[in-house]
Amino acid sequence: MTTTHNAGPVAVVGNGPVGQTAALLLARWGVPVVLLDKRPERDPIGSKAICQQRDVLDVWEAVGAGRRVAAEGVTWTTARTFYRDHELFAYTLPDHGRSCFPPFVNVSQARTEEILDERIAAEPLIDVRWNRCVTAITEVSGGVELRCGDETVRAAYAVACAGARADDIRGLLGVSFEGHSFDDRFLICDIRTDLPGWSTERRFYFDPAWNPGRQVLIHPCPGSTFRIDWQVPGDYDLATEEADGTLDRRIRAIIGERDYEVVWKSVYRFHSRVADRLRAGRVLLAGDCAHLAAPFGARGLNSGVADAENAAWKLAFVLHGWAPETLLDSYHDERHAAAVENLDVTSATMRFLVPRTEEDRARRLAVLDRAVSDDAARSDVDSGRLSEPFWYVDSPLTTPDPRRPFAGRPPRGTVPPAAPGTLVPDAPVRVAGREERFRELARDGFLLLTTPGADRDAAVEVASSVRAPVRVLDLAGLDHSGTLTEALGARAGEVWVVRPDAHVAAVPREPAAVAPALRTALGTQATRAGKEDHDGVLPTGR
Repeated sequence: MTTTHNAGPVAVVGNGPVGQTAALLLARWGVPVVLLDKRPERDPIGSKAICQQRDVLDVWEAVGAGRRVAAEGVTWTTARTFYRDHELFAYTLPDHGRSCFPPFVNVSQARTEEILDERIAAEPLIDVRWNRCVTAITEVSGGVELRCGDETVRAAYAVACAGARADDIRGLLGVSFEGHSFDDRFLICDIRTDLPGWSTERRFYFDPAWNPGRQVLIHPCPGSTFRIDWQVPGDYDLATEEADGTLDRRIRAIIGERDYEVVWKSVYRFHSRVADRLRAGRVLLAGDCAHLAAPFGARGLNSGVADAENAAWKLAFVLHGWAPETLLDSYHDERHAAAVENLDVTSATMRFLVPRTEEDRARRLAVLDRAVSDDAARSDVDSGRLSEPFWYVDSPLTTPDPRRPFAGRPPRGTVPPAAPGTLVPDAPVRVAGREERFRELARDGFLLLTTPGADRDAAVEVASSVRAPVRVLDLAGLDHSGTLTEALGARAGEVWVVRPDAHVAAVPREPAAVAPALRTALGTQATRAGKEDHDGVLPTGR
């Protein structure tokens, strides 16, 4: 990608995967970054967040890491759910299009961080500073100052990715973090052993004989390692279980008499919280610093990476002068709504997994008992709705299309055609005789994708009237296989306005509607100067 290097810097607080992603994406847009972390160095212990979703791999591929993460991870496409000794159902995750990535790969967060660190080390625009504890954040004229001991870091904006335990950062910003914590705890063990046939599927057990009344979740990981999560009582004591042999018996109840090695173990509680503001002046909050949800469905890290991408392109467009500063208000609008949806989904799951009332417990038991023999009851079994991209349908940047109405999420296992607010499907396309991927093209700036019968000249004129990087491409010339046209549900005479994060902003049919849709997606209702005022920085990326 070719951009000017006169914007920023942006301070990113927190050098975990969300902060790493934000830093790399900002640098991709030509924005210098100071990446701060209060730890003295990287802590590579434990699997932590292991489940990386297809759309996150796409984001990481934009900075040269997605294929590496996918290649090293364990691919799984099937999720199996059991109740006691009955398998209730199994489903395979869909792909509306033809992605080069599997629906999910499992790889430890520690390894993901190593791969992202390598990309950061190769990026001259990122300045990594460990052992920097932020003790004050002050807005100043045209920027923000972060105090780290005797050092003051001056930046145009900051992105707070400091993790779940970032009460100090939230306190400095005056941001509340309302919600609640669940009483039951969960024991995690990464176990290296041989379990033939379990290496390509996720397994979820309700009320198994070896953890009666509670749940167990098993994920395959690289290196013949399996991540096992047991729901345990609130007063669970790991040290006691290790000392009296109960932990060994707990493990062997699942794996039998095979040899095994405990690679890592931890006990944790789940939380359901969201910050009241994801934009606090010149600081944007992202990842666990902004929201916490129960991990059933893998909505933590995956949602945090979506935060990072949303923040990065908007900060870059503002800093380069391509969009007004008010564009940043849409960061809260979009990502707070995404966090609330994740909390709604995961809270419903936790009410089923850890019922708090007698009524909820009775309902859960009745649903599970019926599901053994009644297919209709199985849709009510909630073992966690797997992570999916949020739909920016109600975003101020989205122009609705009444020809593509929909409400809410589709049933599990289905993906509807694209529409304003949704992430575009991926598909192979051909550009100048070379095979490309559509999502790679879409992430090079704004895209006006014209279908047969659309007024391409009008689209070109609109693209040249704004300072932002905008490309005009013809769907018929790209889509040699027809896969993309089908996945989009594209019709003749349309112009698809696609944002730099590969989300559809609008699908106007009338030439006069293209410019307003693009201005809306840029967060402005006024056209910028004409082509003579263009910075000449259309990203090529190829």
